[in-house]
Amino acid sequence: MADEKSVQTELGKMLDPAKCEGKTALARLVGRGLGADVELGEVLQLSGGASSATWQVEVEKGCGIERLIFQRTASAEHTSLPRWVQAEVATRAGALGVPVAPVVAVARPEDGLGDAVVTRMMPGEALAPRWLRQPDYAAAREKLTMQCAEALARLHSAPVTHWNDLPLVGGSGAGLLERSFEVYRRIGVDVPAFDLAFAFLKPRMPQTPATCLVHGDFRSGNLLITPEGLAAVIDWELTHLSVPGEDLGWLCAQAWRFGKWEKPVGGFGTREALLEAYRAAGGTITDEELHVWEVYGNLKWGMSCLQLADDHVSGRVPSVERAVIGRRVSEVAADLSYLIAFGDL
Repeated sequence: MADEKSVQTELGKMLDPAKCEGKTALARLVGRGLGADVELGEVLQLSGGASSATWQVEVEKGCGIERLIFQRTASAEHTSLPRWVQAEVATRAGALGVPVAPVVAVARPEDGLGDAVVTRMMPGEALAPRWLRQPDYAAAREKLTMQCAEALARLHSAPVTHWNDLPLVGGSGAGLLERSFEVYRRIGVDVPAFDLAFAFLKPRMPQTPATCLVHGDFRSGNLLITPEGLAAVIDWELTHLSVPGEDLGWLCAQAWRFGKWEKPVGGFGTREALLEAYRAAGGTITDEELHVWEVYGNLKWGMSCLQLADDHVSGRVPSVERAVIGRRVSEVAADLSYLIAFGDL
């Protein structure tokens, strides 16, 4: 992996899509995707995630304005998948019936805009603490467990061969656990609850090869929600080949309930309802498999916290944000202990 300084230098060479030269390049990219010359209006930078920078782009069309989203890699760590792969996965997922933001265009190196993609702007709120609490989304929360289960069942329905031409990593659950344990040992911090979780999971994780593609980060925060329910599944950068339980268990991890702890499925639903809806939509998973993958999901989040803390403490990536998230290791330790002891959380 390149060091942060060199990556940031490379990122600094990219054209700014809100300034003249960058805006011209962006107009060419959008026009290529739409198949016609376009005039851009306002290009407004939005808040983004840890690895992406995002802009809202106004395209003048006839007497009206169409809004698109321009998103590119913008962090010290390159995203695990190039944008063109993410775009192709999302497009194929959409064809399977998963609600996604339609792809307009993918940037090429000669565009000077970086590893980037343009999509249609979808309606909906992504900030989970808002749609989990605001009264306007009450009806949406009632439907969301079923809608998420159906979206995941459709995504998981395609065999691994459906994705064979794409450079996707994958493997068995046992392999995922082994790689995570190697990171844990390399960091060299002993967390007894993590030791317990690794020991609990080792004989229970599947040894069999991947059976489907998983989103990899399907959770509250990566869903666009309208008052009517699920509008789109976003952020496909962690997609890979695995088994259905990984997506379902991750959705149940405590971190994605945002304080709504009594609703284990993303802060809005129950495990029983999720399993029932997933099976009704054609998916196959047992209660025991969901429990194992929920333990893994919480451990995976705990390992993320531990790695962020290590980034800061080691001096590799000094960051107050990483240090603060790293402190949540203790929360995950408590969650894992309770989940393993009582089978619920």
